[in-house]
Amino acid sequence: MRVCVAGAYGAFGLKHLDALANIGDVQVTSVMGPTRDKIEALAAERGIGHAGTSLEECISRDDVDAVILSTPTQMHADQAIACMDAGKNVLIEIPMADSLQDSQRVVDKQKETGLTCMAGQVRRFNPSHQWIKNRIDAGELKIQQMDVQTYFFRRTNTNAKGEARTWTDHLLWHHACHTVDLFQYQTGGKVVEAFGLQGPHHPDLGIAMDMAIGLKAEDGAICTLSLSFNNDGPLGTFFRYICDNGTYIARYDDLYDGNENPIDLSGVAMSNNGIELIDREFVSAVKEGRSPNGCVTNVIQAMETLDRIEKSFG
Repeated sequence: MRVCVAGAYGAFGLKHLDALANIGDVQVTSVMGPTRDKIEALAAERGIGHAGTSLEECISRDDVDAVILSTPTQMHADQAIACMDAGKNVLIEIPMADSLQDSQRVVDKQKETGLTCMAGQVRRFNPSHQWIKNRIDAGELKIQQMDVQTYFFRRTNTNAKGEARTWTDHLLWHHACHTVDLFQYQTGGKVVEAFGLQGPHHPDLGIAMDMAIGLKAEDGAICTLSLSFNNDGPLGTFFRYICDNGTYIARYDDLYDGNENPIDLSGVAMSNNGIELIDREFVSAVKEGRSPNGCVTNVIQAMETLDRIEKSFG
């Protein structure tokens, strides 16, 4: 399977390149980035045959079967549709779009073409959350509440590598998307109640820097989510699962019980790297001709909830 990584020298483009190097029978044949010097240097460093500065150039190639989009959020919908129009399977880094309307356009194109189109909902794949999901499916756990904190210190327009970027991130459509999708995935149903509160907008970035979100699932479980770009402290997203049979704390790929005792996750997945596990699922789904875990036709439910939350801001 021959893959193009678009946005390859960004923080997550590099993570996907590293992940794909660990997957057998996959070759990165093309990389795309907007600055020619940077993308050609990356291709030379990684031994990749083609480097382009436009997606159109890359998806017109015969040696590209699939595309991973690690590009700015605002480009995701149009680029995913362009990939499918070119007959390419596509994995979209989270989020699949920054509006319900654009998300629905992507879903409609997937249904029209029948190609694999997967949204990169990495929390579904982190071994910590997989361990919880496996116990839920086995009838050993039921979630009563998820208490989630998503915290960054990001008062300038910078990416995960601390570099300046040309687009603006968003607490709701990007960072809350992780938790909204995961909550619906873990509880097995749509959210029946959702609301959001947002703090003041940044004078230059034009986005809310603090946000609180409340969710309720069909089975009665609730989720409280706090998000901030103002937090001067440990960065990242931390999940507390309060269940009928124990409390569990997930920090990315690690899991602890409510008393901070580590839980052995060996055997949960073949890798402890969530990005690699996403890429493995994408590659397997394409090769097997099946719908992936994280197909856009399923993830659209999370985008519908985000749209309801946005409308609740008033």
